[in-house]
Amino acid sequence: MKKLYEKSEITFAVVSIAVYTVAMGILRNLGDDSPWMMAGLIVFSTICCLFVIKNGLTEKYGLAAWAKNNKAMVWFIPLWIVSSINLWGGISVKYAIPGQIFAAVSMALVGFAEEIVFRGFLFKAMLKGGSVKTAVIVSSVTFGLGHILNIFTGHDLGPTLIQMVFAVAVGFLLTMAFYKSGSLLPNILMHSLVDVLSLFARSDMPQWINWAAHAVTLVLAIVYCLYLAKRVETPAINRIGKEKGGR
Repeated sequence: MKKLYEKSEITFAVVSIAVYTVAMGILRNLGDDSPWMMAGLIVFSTICCLFVIKNGLTEKYGLAAWAKNNKAMVWFIPLWIVSSINLWGGISVKYAIPGQIFAAVSMALVGFAEEIVFRGFLFKAMLKGGSVKTAVIVSSVTFGLGHILNIFTGHDLGPTLIQMVFAVAVGFLLTMAFYKSGSLLPNILMHSLVDVLSLFARSDMPQWINWAAHAVTLVLAIVYCLYLAKRVETPAINRIGKEKGGR
């Protein structure tokens, strides 16, 4: 991993995303409540953590500490609103115990894994290339397009396409939050909450609530991203030309 990273961070990021995507395509066919899916995600997340820690990259990838500009980030309130959306239509339990526990752990790890590969590895690699706009767009859109895998795990095309649009909006929200805060920890917490709480969402949620949730997400993504772009100073770790190596 280290040799590939040192040779090309972009290639390293793409390979990491490919490995994660293929692995998830296989694991999700076993069911979100499968202990094997949980085990696979534990292995992948552990490998990512060890790589980052061993090579002194915790600061570079925003894992060293919470954002220092918490107030300027408006305490990440838009992220917490989005993380609650799955409960707007009521609460129910998706799986029987212990399956619900396995699924909850898996979904929490999905939040970590996807943030580290999309917002961490890919975004930072592209940011190093010199274009903030390109880095933000590619990281966000790639994250959204990755959800097309749901088609291969039994989901219908229509809902999957809607989820992809939703994921792109969330991708922009999270990418800008990381870019302007320098910390990936709020992203990981929000992403994990979204995925874990999806296990407690009612399957018979009224359609209008579902559409309202998507509309709120789109509005929050647009407003928050514009606010961050215009009002919040970029931390030194994410400034092009001034990026620290993390070592």
